[in-house]
Amino acid sequence: MADNAPADLRSARGGMVLRVIESWWAPRRVVRSLSGMPDRVLLVVLMVAMLISLIAQAPGHARAAALDPSVPLEARTGGAVMGTIFMMPLLAYGVAALTSLLARLTRWRLDPLDARLALFWALLAVSPAMLLSGMVAGFIGPGPALTLTQTVSGLAFLFIWAAGISTLARRI
Repeated sequence: MADNAPADLRSARGGMVLRVIESWWAPRRVVRSLSGMPDRVLLVVLMVAMLISLIAQAPGHARAAALDPSVPLEARTGGAVMGTIFMMPLLAYGVAALTSLLARLTRWRLDPLDARLALFWALLAVSPAMLLSGMVAGFIGPGPALTLTQTVSGLAFLFIWAAGISTLARRI
């Protein structure tokens, strides 16, 4: 975007980045502020999260292709695109629907739209950690550093997702 973009558009772009960062220490407040987001915007959030995830995988695939040229980088990247851009969104919608259904077994109710918001936002919120993990996978490779970054990413995802669910669920 050019510098002469409308102020509200500039703040919206910066606002989402700031919300991703803020999600690391105040996920409930961020998810509460996003409540009521239309489904079409949630799809964009999910697809941006998947695109960042795909980018994060690139250094690891490049390293693996350099160490084992029997599977070329193009094949690794093609498989990652298929899995990340086409299969993962379907899986994410299924997990969100299952979460909403399982909530019916408890005294809490979670609307399907709210279940999608909690899951999709958690995926986007951990994208900085996923990028760091991808760089570690590409530059350092397997070892304690990669295990640590992947563990932090996974725990952060679970923490932000659980905070989102608990914020959006309604007690009956």
